[in-house]
Amino acid sequence: MPELPEVETIARVLRDGTGIYNTSIIGCQITGVHVLWARTLATPKPKGFIKQVIGQTVQSLSRRGKFLVFSLTDYTLLIHLRMSGDLRVESAQDENGKSRPFEKHDRLALEFNNGQRLVFNDMRKFGRAWLVKDSAKVLGGLGPEPLDKGLTHKIFFDMLHSRKRQLKPLLMDQRFLAGLGNIYTDEALHLAWLHPLALSHQVTREASGQLLDAIRCMLKEGIRRNGASIDRVYRGGDFQNHFRVYGRAGSPCPNCGTPIDRLVVSQRGTHICPQCQQLD
Repeated sequence: MPELPEVETIARVLRDGTGIYNTSIIGCQITGVHVLWARTLATPKPKGFIKQVIGQTVQSLSRRGKFLVFSLTDYTLLIHLRMSGDLRVESAQDENGKSRPFEKHDRLALEFNNGQRLVFNDMRKFGRAWLVKDSAKVLGGLGPEPLDKGLTHKIFFDMLHSRKRQLKPLLMDQRFLAGLGNIYTDEALHLAWLHPLALSHQVTREASGQLLDAIRCMLKEGIRRNGASIDRVYRGGDFQNHFRVYGRAGSPCPNCGTPIDRLVVSQRGTHICPQCQQLD
């Protein structure tokens, strides 16, 4: 699943016209819609979605947690890529001037007045799109952004101690902290020398500060490297070449050389150094 750095990279590419597409969609007006799989639309239903979104102009594009946030003239379009979602920009017509055929797993497409189209491809069909007047109805339950300067060490420590949960599932809970998934949680816990099964309310103030710093360090590095390209939905990033523990079972820990272990935490494959991340 794309996590915060991957979603941030996609938002930047679509917003700034950099990277693989070299075309910004900011300022583009939506002139056509193709709903190729109706259940991709969480709300409204296809007929209402088409009626409301045509004629809207993309005014800005941002990210909230793992959500892409498209601010339109009168509405907000939210897209969550979930497990296998992907977005691409392409010409709506092929080299012969005919409508470009869609790919097998394309679920939704928006055509723009500049001849381009934004296509949502989702092999597993878990991704969703919302067209809403008030984005808080969808985003209101998310926790704080980990890179927000307003999230101080003290606030984060208080957040940890207000729960009595194992660290890894808590950090991946989007209601607690928005944007972290399996990869960056493993990486941050290793950098902070904390075991994923440690209990949040037992983390010391010093360790809490180290954990928040580690989370921010890993996310910023992931963004700098355009995310991690570990399967077909991650494109152009190289953070996977710099993982500390994730996916490196049996390889030496970068701190001490101990072989990395793989265990299962909350049904998720988890990677740790048994020497550096001991469970007290």
